[in-house]
Order: sequence, then C-alpha cells, then structure tokens
Amino acid sequence: MTQDAEVDALVRARIRGLRIAKGWSLDELAARCYLSPSTLSRIETGHRRIGLDQLTAIARALGASLDSLVETPGDEVVITPHHHPERGITTWVLTHEPGRQGMTVARMRVTKPAERGPDALRVHPGRDWFTVLSGTVELILGDRTILVEAGQAAAFSTMVPHAFGARGGPAEVIAILDHDGERVHLDT
Repeated sequence: MTQDAEVDALVRARIRGLRIAKGWSLDELAARCYLSPSTLSRIETGHRRIGLDQLTAIARALGASLDSLVETPGDEVVITPHHHPERGITTWVLTHEPGRQGMTVARMRVTKPAERGPDALRVHPGRDWFTVLSGTVELILGDRTILVEAGQAAAFSTMVPHAFGARGGPAEVIAILDHDGERVHLDT
C-alpha cells in the first residue's frame, strides 16, 4: 500500500470512528455536513474520493480539525527519557507542539536541590506551570523560596528569576512549558 493510500484509509477510518463514537448514524452525520447518506457511505468505505470541500464539511460536523483527520501516526509509542545527570533531572516529553505558540508537556524527575545564586536563576518570556506528583519541589522565585508539595501545583511568570529543585529527596512533576520554557528548561 502506498503512503497516499495509507493516509486515505486512515482518514476514512477516523471519519467512521468519530461518527460511531458520537453515536451518529450515516443519516445524522450526512445532515450535519450537508452530504447525502450514500455519498458519506461511499466516502467511509473507500468507494468515492474525498474532496477537500467534503473533508472540511465532515471535519466541522464532527468537531475535528483537518489536521487531526489527516495526521499520520508517529512512530514513537514508547517515550525515551532524557537524562541530565549534571542538573539532576530526567525528562520524558509527553507531548510537543512545535513553533512559537506551541506548548510542551513533560514529566520530570528531579533529584538535585535547587541551585542558588544569581547565575543559577533563569529568566525568559512566558509562564511555567507544574504539578508535583511525588516528593517536594523547592521553587525559587527571585528572593522567595516556595515549597510545592505532592498534589499541589505552581504557576508563575518566567520573567521573575527562577530555579527549582528537589527538597528532601527526589520529586516527580508534570510541567507545561511554552516555547521559551521548553528551550530553557529542557535544553531542546
């Protein structure tokens, strides 16, 4: 099967899968995207080519983006950790949206205490957010030290000089970082 045929089959399967997940019949989806039920049936079964205008109408009716319908699955299923022993951080990048407006979600295991001093504190545009899964994180924001315990979260402007580390043993966090936060904190 060629790559184009694989993508075509994937798009058709996604349309049918989303329709069924919503509990809609062919008639219900057809009415929502202004196509005949027979046309929609032939699209789902591969007996009719999908026009861009049809695909746009179907995506809109299903509440999906065109990108989500045509996106090819990534090869990576298993997420490989990135170890930074000098910083005491292991990172698993769970999702990554490229570009200036993209966000990255990462799981981080922090083993070293927060570094202190003016050279250790970082500043960059944007905001950082994290929640502590286990342990305690010491967050340094300017001249303040804040302890964030398991089950708590922190959100802050990254224009404030900041650093973080483990307090009293390893800590695990889920972090959401904007483009600048990803570049600074994950060294990507």
